[in-house]
Amino acid sequence: MQTPLYQYTLPGGAHWSFRMRRGTALRLTDVEGGANVGMLFYNPEEKLERYNAPDSLKGQHTFKLTRGNCLYSDMGRVFASIVEDSFGWHDTVCGNLHPQQVKEKYGEHRYQDHHNDWYLSGHTSFLTELAKYGLTERDLAANLNLFSKVATDDDGKMCFDPSAAKPGAQVTLRFEMETLVVMHTCPHPLNPATEYPKKPVHVEMLKADPVTADDYCLNFRPENGRAFENNRLYYLDEA
Repeated sequence: MQTPLYQYTLPGGAHWSFRMRRGTALRLTDVEGGANVGMLFYNPEEKLERYNAPDSLKGQHTFKLTRGNCLYSDMGRVFASIVEDSFGWHDTVCGNLHPQQVKEKYGEHRYQDHHNDWYLSGHTSFLTELAKYGLTERDLAANLNLFSKVATDDDGKMCFDPSAAKPGAQVTLRFEMETLVVMHTCPHPLNPATEYPKKPVHVEMLKADPVTADDYCLNFRPENGRAFENNRLYYLDEA
């Protein structure tokens, strides 16, 4: 197994941000089962370019994300490809909880009283990290929720599936662009847990193998091939 360039275990109910280099990979592990990883992606050179959930879904004719799927930017490029996935069904439509929703659902645990055991919302977590890069609430977009399965019932109602939680489940993202990654481990909005779930996630940064002509993600959908070509054009002077 490849030795990570860097690794860290992010506690549950926390947030983090960092820059992933083109040609590196991010492997995330749900340590205990039941974790949720909210993620957003931005082009660090032009932060107006960011993850586009609608294009990622409609461009690949899917409601869920798993191995083979690419995470598109709103400029038709690929931020990252899902190259490995033992979980199999990731949500990118349900967004985050806001502070008031966390208070109503789990009660109030303020930092002044509970310190690092306070209850953070995904919304607040994203804003805290975005502020480090001069971004604000207006820069938020629909986010990815890794390790959270949301399906629909016969009436079309979205339903969270807690039985999908697997201790040790992993997903690996290979980055096709220089990418600012903003993430949190706060609860999914539809999680039916009655107590605030604090589930840690192990983060490993790796060197990725080069993309070849027979690459699974590149060929998963014809639209992916066009998006990879947009990436090639974007980095043409580095070829």
